[in-house]
Amino acid sequence: MEQAKKITGEVEIPQAIVKDVQNKVKNIPGFKKKIESSLKKITTELLSIILAGAINLDASDIHIEPEEKQAKFRIRIDGILQDVLLFDLKTHKALISRIKLLSKLKLNVTDRPQDGRFSILLGAVPIEIRASSLPAEYGESIVLRILNPKSLINVEALGLRQELSKIFNKEIKKPNGMILVTGPTGSGKTTTLYAVLKKLNKPEVKIITIEDPIEYHLEGISQTQVDPKKGYDFAKGLRSIMRQDPDVVLVGEIRDFETAKIALQSALTGHLVLSTLHTNDAAGTIARLQALGEKPNNIAPAINMAMAQRLVRKVCKKCAEFKKISPEDLKKIKKALKGLSKEIKIPELTASTKIPQTKGCKECNSTGYKGRIGIFEFFLNDTDMEEFILTSPSITSMRELAIKKGMALMRQDGFIKVLEGTTTIEEIERVAAE
Repeated sequence: MEQAKKITGEVEIPQAIVKDVQNKVKNIPGFKKKIESSLKKITTELLSIILAGAINLDASDIHIEPEEKQAKFRIRIDGILQDVLLFDLKTHKALISRIKLLSKLKLNVTDRPQDGRFSILLGAVPIEIRASSLPAEYGESIVLRILNPKSLINVEALGLRQELSKIFNKEIKKPNGMILVTGPTGSGKTTTLYAVLKKLNKPEVKIITIEDPIEYHLEGISQTQVDPKKGYDFAKGLRSIMRQDPDVVLVGEIRDFETAKIALQSALTGHLVLSTLHTNDAAGTIARLQALGEKPNNIAPAINMAMAQRLVRKVCKKCAEFKKISPEDLKKIKKALKGLSKEIKIPELTASTKIPQTKGCKECNSTGYKGRIGIFEFFLNDTDMEEFILTSPSITSMRELAIKKGMALMRQDGFIKVLEGTTTIEEIERVAAE
């Protein structure tokens, strides 16, 4: 943590606060009660309680937003924002000043956005906090992203179907080529790639990453961070990385032609390249690379696999109820899963099949859901696919060929997880509507 101390502020949350929060903050009402009873405490202690409470509830983000007469405090759990409480603007101003001080943000700048970060020590665990301030109508709105190392999971815990897991594990062991993970912001792309790095991280494998910013620190891996102000972007960083003789390279995101060009070239010259792209589905990967300026004859031989993903909430194990599927839902799932490859194992689907329904309890903050899991779709780049990519196909044509070759769509993967009792039809409709 020496490096983190130099870069950011560091807060050590007293053990007494940590224990008190762990005992009293089990859900949102408990969190609200704890903050309400602490509003008159000094700002440093109040912020420690807010941070410890949010982490205890496995929140990914903290939102502090000023309104005309008061400020709103919310946290994001399992991808969904939840209100905690409202407090006065004086408290809001004190909290913002404290956060800005820790994050090395300019206290006197309130008319433009600022980004910073600091780390907290929760017992022996260092947790990075990314801070973003934004000028709003009634003052500064601030969002804290909690980068808890606890969020780092193994490939086995991602939620890959059995046959997909087998293929995925085979692909990440290849010595060269490119694996792309696509999806919008917040779809779990970074979590998937970090899980891959954890699996590949061995003494005999040299792994280098270039990220914006470094989200989690991994032992045994060389991680670098882009710095546009100093002219160190993804393209320049990637060029430098290639001189370091890596086996595996992680490029945080391919955003421009230069980065795409070097990444594809690296994949063709004996390196395994992992990266992310912003596309809606796996089939859109090729069109996106072409939109950045790359030519099909450079894309086709370099890509090994393209995978798209979303995150869906899992039903709470404490309160979920299993009820007989309705005729409408039976018809919907049967239609969605029609034509799936025979290699994909589907749980039994009949009129008597039982699927999960949410209820809500203290354990899940009355939402009926606790935790998240990925839903996926992917295609492998074989000889047929490579030749097809050379023709600059449309996204629709790419999707049709991928399905013909056995790809299950994210929506279909989601419905399989419903039949397995992991999530609900409503959740799949919310995240992967037709």
